[in-house]
Amino acid sequence: MSWWGKVIGGAFGFMLGGPLGALLGATVGHGFDKGLTGVELGTGETWQGGSQERVQAAFFTATFSVMGHLAKADGRVTEDEIELARQTMDNMQLDEEQRRAAIELFNSGKQDDFPLADVLEQLKRECHRRVNLIQMFLQIQIATALADGDLHPSEQAVLLTVAEHLGISRGQFERLLAMVVAQQRFSRRESGSDAPVERESITEAYQLLGVTPNATEAEVKKSYRRLMSQHHPDKLVSKGLPEEMMKIATEKTREIKAAYEVIKASRKKA
Repeated sequence: MSWWGKVIGGAFGFMLGGPLGALLGATVGHGFDKGLTGVELGTGETWQGGSQERVQAAFFTATFSVMGHLAKADGRVTEDEIELARQTMDNMQLDEEQRRAAIELFNSGKQDDFPLADVLEQLKRECHRRVNLIQMFLQIQIATALADGDLHPSEQAVLLTVAEHLGISRGQFERLLAMVVAQQRFSRRESGSDAPVERESITEAYQLLGVTPNATEAEVKKSYRRLMSQHHPDKLVSKGLPEEMMKIATEKTREIKAAYEVIKASRKKA
């Protein structure tokens, strides 16, 4: 049975605890807010802290609730931000119950009393040094903030708070932000035309890989392989990414590979 099947079945009782448990429990009608570690499932199995399914539930809960909080950061939730949340749900191919839960979590995040710091601190504990998973979470939030094409100062302030609580430095945040911006621009150019690759696309391809046009072939390849490893869907799922988010990770690896091919092709012509 998947993590979601066990959640809606109430098999975990007080599975997560803390603010994430309270948020998830409210969406499915179970009291998860008190928290016990390693509760018996009635089958001899327990859901220990740090287990894949527990991390998947925490990631799902934090993703959509923080998305809602971030969307409201500039004072109003735009249609672009709502559409991005819908697209994320569509990409995840959520069933009706999961979609309802995601929407409720999104709406919970918009509330004035949303406990952002507590949610992030618990997510960090649940992920327990899964750096790639934490970076994927932040990338999803950055994409939410950029959904309307503009990064409002209040949205950037929230993103910096998210990064700080998750143990991501300002420098790391800036690199992730540049990468997500480049991904969005590169993806739009790549999907918009069959015309030859423009100079802007090549620039964005370098930014997506986190290298400069002056980088050596070895440096470009090293960055490409590192990013492909970090975003590998199977590896992320094994770390606790919900299976439903594999398509998001797959799309990121596709964009990384496409950027690498653009760079290689441009260098052959030079």
